[in-house]
Amino acid sequence: MKTRKLGKNGLEVSALGLGCMGMSWAYGAPGERKDMISLIRGAVDLGITFFDTAEVYGPKVNEELVGEALRPVRDRVVIATKFGFELDPSGGARPVGLNSRPAHIKKVADASLKRLRTDRIDLFYQHRVDPAVPIEEVAATVGDLVKAGKVAYFGLSEAAALTIRKAHAVHPVSVVQSEYSLWARDPELEILPLLEELGIGFVPYSPLGRGFLTGAFTAETHFDENDFRATLPRFQSQVIQKNLMLVDRLKVIAHEKQATPAQIALAWLLARKSWIVPIPGTRKRSRLEENIKAMDIMLTKTDMDAIEKIVTENPIEGERYGKEALKLINR
Repeated sequence: MKTRKLGKNGLEVSALGLGCMGMSWAYGAPGERKDMISLIRGAVDLGITFFDTAEVYGPKVNEELVGEALRPVRDRVVIATKFGFELDPSGGARPVGLNSRPAHIKKVADASLKRLRTDRIDLFYQHRVDPAVPIEEVAATVGDLVKAGKVAYFGLSEAAALTIRKAHAVHPVSVVQSEYSLWARDPELEILPLLEELGIGFVPYSPLGRGFLTGAFTAETHFDENDFRATLPRFQSQVIQKNLMLVDRLKVIAHEKQATPAQIALAWLLARKSWIVPIPGTRKRSRLEENIKAMDIMLTKTDMDAIEKIVTENPIEGERYGKEALKLINR
């Protein structure tokens, strides 16, 4: 398995990680626990060393799943989890707000350590920026957790460039995570140049467009009511046919490369920068193996130019989130 360095602070992981959210949250009914544990351990056997979860996924149950699955191989892997939401005290699946107050961050860290069955969180992200708490306070608090040995590296998710710079000035930000793929290229304008300047690694989540770039969907695809893609503007019936044109064009390049559209989408990300580590999620061993093989695909400049032309000629319609969720991004 090829490895990559995320930032200049010593964090090294497999060139492809595994996003674990969808195993227990957001994409319909959760997978069978024993099957998901087997999948995560199988990923380790295949060379994956980087696993992504969060307190809010479930909530809490995804951390418990990841913790149980990785406990036998804990010293061989890097676990990333997140803080920053206020969970519903009645036990509801959706958070009720943001909370990055220092005391809350420390409380979440201790609870996550227990659920993950570990003595340290390798990478601790602020899940979303909380405008009620100065980012400098957040960075200092995570710095305290680093000094205490509870956290190894600090990360930010969906943060704006100025926020990243302010946090980094207080405590080194090792990794920034944002949605990035062939259908979500927002980070290219300000975020990627800043990360290169500061020596910060980048982790694209939803690198396959929440499954859209796999080519598995059609205009007739129906999402269950507990699958949050049913609420996303880009998956709505009035635009999905238009958005599928991008995937249809990618299939042509995939055919030429004897690959799948998903593999081309991941290979494109890997070719962008050497400090980018995508974290595609899946519940299937076959998809996991397919994704890993993307690392063997070498895209030439001609290939990259052809992909750029396809994306330019087939702009995606619809926002990537609904209006309320968009308010929590790039603060």
